[in-house]
Amino acid sequence: MILKQHERGLTVLLDGEIDHHASKTIREEIDTAIYETVPDELVLDFSIVSFMDSSGIGLVLGRYKVMHENGGSIVIEGATQPIVKVMKLSGVDKLARIR
Repeated sequence: MILKQHERGLTVLLDGEIDHHASKTIREEIDTAIYETVPDELVLDFSIVSFMDSSGIGLVLGRYKVMHENGGSIVIEGATQPIVKVMKLSGVDKLARIR
């Protein structure tokens, strides 16, 4: 996972598998970065994620809550069609912009 600050906020390049085992560490690192940088926008880049289970949905929903509480927004980008489909079925597209 790579965290990059930019003009509008924070981008997180997620990689590998997002499952129950990996999601806790990912959540903690992203939340720490959010509280330290207070971004207006959090971009979660899924372009090199090879697998995601329901823990990935929980990861997105939890980061939405943190960003929403701080007046920010969340964007999903680079997700494969199967991941986008799961996000839409779970309603993530109503909370986050998917591009």
